[in-house]
Parts: sequence; structure tokens; C-alpha cells
Amino acid sequence: MESKSDTATDHADSQPSLVPARMLNEYVYCPRLAYMMWVEGEFAHNADTVEGAIRHKRVDKASGALPESEDEVEKIHARSVHLSSERLGLTAKIDLVEGDADGTRPVDYKKGKRPHTAMGAYDPERAQLCAQGLLLREHGFCSEYGYLYFIGSKERVKVDFDESLVSLTMSSIEGLRALGLADKAPEPLVDSPKCPRCSLAGICLPDEIGFINHATGGVRPIFAETEDGLPLYVQSPASWLKKDGDRIVIEEKKERVAEARYSDTSQVVLFGSAGISTPALHECFRRDIPVTFMSYGGWFLGHTVGTGHKNVMTRTLQYKASFDPRVCLRLARKLVAGKIYNCRTLLRRNWKESEGKELKAPTELLLAMKNDIARAASAKGMPELLGIEGNAARRYFENFDRMISPEKRDEKFGFDFNGRSRRPPKDPVNALLSFAYAMLTREWTVTLSAVGLDPYRGFYHQIRHGRPALALDLMEPFRPLVADSTVITSINNGEIKSTDFVRSAAGCSLKAEGRKSFLAAFERRLAQEVTHPIFKYRISYRRLFEVQARLLIRYLAGEIPRYPNFLTR
Repeated sequence: MESKSDTATDHADSQPSLVPARMLNEYVYCPRLAYMMWVEGEFAHNADTVEGAIRHKRVDKASGALPESEDEVEKIHARSVHLSSERLGLTAKIDLVEGDADGTRPVDYKKGKRPHTAMGAYDPERAQLCAQGLLLREHGFCSEYGYLYFIGSKERVKVDFDESLVSLTMSSIEGLRALGLADKAPEPLVDSPKCPRCSLAGICLPDEIGFINHATGGVRPIFAETEDGLPLYVQSPASWLKKDGDRIVIEEKKERVAEARYSDTSQVVLFGSAGISTPALHECFRRDIPVTFMSYGGWFLGHTVGTGHKNVMTRTLQYKASFDPRVCLRLARKLVAGKIYNCRTLLRRNWKESEGKELKAPTELLLAMKNDIARAASAKGMPELLGIEGNAARRYFENFDRMISPEKRDEKFGFDFNGRSRRPPKDPVNALLSFAYAMLTREWTVTLSAVGLDPYRGFYHQIRHGRPALALDLMEPFRPLVADSTVITSINNGEIKSTDFVRSAAGCSLKAEGRKSFLAAFERRLAQEVTHPIFKYRISYRRLFEVQARLLIRYLAGEIPRYPNFLTR
């Protein structure tokens, strides 16, 4: 028989936490936005949110105090006041509370200019302010109206807490609490003017989902306007990274040799025995900057990320799908077919037969690879798909050297290639390919962790200890486009020379200077913009990885009927 305390505990566990008043703003604006921010823990800055945070600095500093009741003092002026109510199921941090003989008023600061609307402000802001007024009432204060202060135009707008606004606020509280118990996000808005300025547009992907589901006729490039900082690569084994204010300082033998702003850094990549201090690591955690560790030879060892992504539902959907053979085969066929398709495209684009003369790839080869694509797309099971992929890879690497300039394939240049060799790579081309694949694996592992997916639970590659199977899955179509392309370009352009390698009985590997040159070429490739074949907007490869990862989440959540592969022409 259950005790009352057990029942109460179970009941409490099934209830969402107190609704933040600021989330009412998001809920009235867009329920899907509120769900993603409050339930899934998603957040991304854009120009508007950064500007708002800067302009809020003054009011975020607590000053003054709220008395037990407004009868105790003649005047109230308190900043950054925290109030909660179990009965209302509501909590808030009020920017400013003013009080006098006429009552107590919340003042909420907004970064922009006053909108010219009949009510003086939009419903999301009015509902948020009304929630603050209701909390003041709950704590014994008379609050019949409040003010929205628009920093951009330095104007106050009075908002009366009338019956209709209170009704909207209370229904929004209940709606948001119900949303907190849901296991699926609401449908995205369709062709809404709200989406382009939303900071979560690149996470929500409303236009992309609508386009795939034939609900919209086009896609606005709303998420590709800003790029994050660049990775910081540290190769020297004597390097030590430390924190100095808002900068990462790189020292060698206690002498400062370089530095970078945290705000300009997207990730830190450490090779070999290069180290990082605890304060510098903690600051990376606070700013969601992953720290990646590579062996000196360029093998991906692992990475660190604060507490990780909060959205457990995404990983639940991933795990559930990974145990469904039909879903696994459906995704695997698409990814393998996409890889072969892009390999074929790369051969067709870059075929070089003799010095100074470019010829088309043999028709028989292109036709064979086209047949491989069709067979991969219709494979009946994983063993058959593995065989098809193996045959296509053999065909591709047998002709890989035809994309290298003939003069570079001469023995004196050292870039002759006679097939793929992995552990260890036996020649410079194989060494570059292995390093490029390791860097691509690292890039995908970091991206998948950032969006809330588990890089180690895949659909095609076998699950092994320490093997980022999902990263290996999703990078398949991008191996030729990013890794192989960088190898070919760096050789043909003379960025990498035969003297940049160390050859031994243990294999062939890049020297430090050669690795530095190749990393520069790899980063240029990731930063290069391409036109998305489905959505038709321009986007960098690095940003494209995130979009593709989020599209996989939307597919696993059942919001789109298929995972849209990236195929280049």
C-alpha cells in the first residue's frame, strides 16, 4: 500500500517546475520556441540576444530591497527582484520594482524601440509583465499596472493588468505547464515573419521542415547569417594554455607565444602533450567551447564538453531508432549511396590524365559507380550494403591518383598512390587521407555532441568501445567533399610537399610544418560556402554539418518523412 508521502513525491515528480515569466514571452510568441528553450534546453545567441544581454547589465545588478509589504515604506525602488509562487506555478526575476502610495509596479526592460501598436506593446511582452504583476499581488502588494521600458527609444509604455490580459497570462501559464509535460515539440510555424529574427531558427529549422513536408514553397537562409569563432589548433608539445581574463594565452617555457579571445574561439584542439590549465578549461566549459585531444600523429583521442547537452529526449529517440533494424537500414542505405554519389562527382570533376591536359573520367567507371549507387539505395540488408560499399570504395581508390596532377605523381614529388592503406599509412597520400578522416571525425563528433546526439551510437557502423559510430555514419557523404578534396587540393597546389613527411618502418606521417599547412587547407575547406542542393541557400561546410545533424533529429522525431542527404552535382 502506498504511503501519502510516496504518492505526493510521485505526483510532484510528474509536474513541471515553476514556469519562468520570461518563458511566457516565448510561449505567446511561439509555443515551439518555448518548448525548445524550456524543455529541451536549447539556446543560441544572435545579434538581438547579445544586444539585449549587454543592455540588461545595469538592471541585472541587484539593488534595493522589497519590503514585507508596501505599507512598511513610502517608496520602493528595487532592482533584479526574484519572486515565486507555488499557487500560480510561476517564478520571475523582475528588472525593477517601483512603489509608492498609488501601489507597486513592475518595470520590464526591452532592448528595442517602442512598437506602434494599438495596445502599446505586443502580447508576449504584455503577458510577461502581467505575470510579474500577479507575483507582486501574490506577495501582498497592490499591482494594477506596470511599465515596459524600451531602451532603444527610451520610452515607457503603461500596461494595465485588466481582465483580458490576466486571462491571457493565466491561460499561457497553464499552456506552458502542459507543454512541459509533453514529449514532443509543437509543430513549427509556417511562413511566419517571426522566424527570421528568432535566435533558434537554425535549431528549429521551420522553413526546412515545411519545405520537405511540402508546406512551404521556399526556404529562407535564416540561420546562416552568423558564423561562430574558429578552432584554435595547438601542436607544440611544450605548449601550455592558461586563462588571462577573456583570452586564452599559449605559453612555451613560460613565455607567451600567442593568444586568442574566447569569444573568437569555437573549439580548442590540442596535439600530443600540449596541455591546458584548470581555469582555462573551466572557462571553456562555461562558454560551451569543446576541447579536443589528438595524438601527436593526428589520431582523434577524445574531447571534453562541460555537462553536455540537456535534451535527453533527442538521445532517447536516437537510441530507440538505433535498435530498429528497418530504421538503421533505411539511414545506412541513404548515407552509403550519398558517399558513392559524391565520390563519383569528385572523380568526374577532378580527373587528370596527362600533364597540362584534363580529360573526362571513363564512361565505364562512371556507369559502374552509378550502378553502385542504385544497388546501395536498394540493398536488402547490412551485409549486402557493406559489400556494395567495399566494391565502390575499391573502384574509387583504384582511380584516386587520377585526380592528382601527373607531375605530382612523379617519383621525385613522392605522391604516387597505389591503393588505400590505413594502419599504418604507407605513403604520403595515405597519410594525408588518414589525417583528413581523423579531423573530419573530430569535427562531426563535436557537432553531434553540441546538438544533443550521442556520437557513439550509430545506425550503420558497428558499435565498438570508443568508436564514434554516428560521427562515422554522418561523415560518409562528406568524406570525398571535405577530406578527399582537401588532400587533392593541398597536393596539386603545392601546399604539401614530399619533404613534409617522415617515413619509417612504422609507416608515413606528417611533420609539424606539414600538418600546419594541411590544417590551414582543411579549415579553408570547412569555411567554403556551397549551395545546398535541396534548400538552395549558401552555407559553409562547418555550418552544414550542424544543419544535417539537426535534420537527423527532426527525422528521428517524426517531423519529416526522410533524412535529406547532401549530394553535390
